[in-house]
Amino acid sequence: MAELRVDVFDDAAAAAAAAAAFVAERARAAAADHGSCTFAVSGGHTPWAMFATLRDEDMPWSSTRIFQVDERVAPAGDPDRNLTHLLEDLRDDRTAGVTVHAMPVEDPDLEAAAARYAADLPPHFDLIHLGLGPDGHTASLVPGDPVLEVRDRSVALTGDYQGRRRMTLTYPVLDAAHQILWLVAGADKADA
Repeated sequence: MAELRVDVFDDAAAAAAAAAAFVAERARAAAADHGSCTFAVSGGHTPWAMFATLRDEDMPWSSTRIFQVDERVAPAGDPDRNLTHLLEDLRDDRTAGVTVHAMPVEDPDLEAAAARYAADLPPHFDLIHLGLGPDGHTASLVPGDPVLEVRDRSVALTGDYQGRRRMTLTYPVLDAAHQILWLVAGADKADA
């Protein structure tokens, strides 16, 4: 059984700084061990502060491949898109060389696009960052959605949630990760 460690911080900024230090340490270890780090990141507001701090860490950016955990089906540049914020967070000289694998949610054939994205995934991720919604969802694995039962695909599509369909990694991919980092902040998530 995997080790579970829970750290509680006084505020979101302290949690983001600790998460950034952890990500950088894991990325350096993966790059030293096998030449690269595969890192999947979730969306939402919480990781923005983590990425702002991560830019100042000793991070092997040129050896890091970033994938999306989930994405809303929306046009390029849409403020609802996780990718919009991720690319903004990585637009810095200090992050030069990082490779970002964007979920192809603009494709007219979303099922085929999900299959293509799945084919590009590593056999397992070195690290997956997850958040938590007030309703208890992580990634875009939303309570009551049929995507929760998907076990035969690495990437699947959800039904409508908060006005958008989403593309998401499925539980088998999350379960296969070497390490998962949950970064959760906000009183609205206490019950979840």
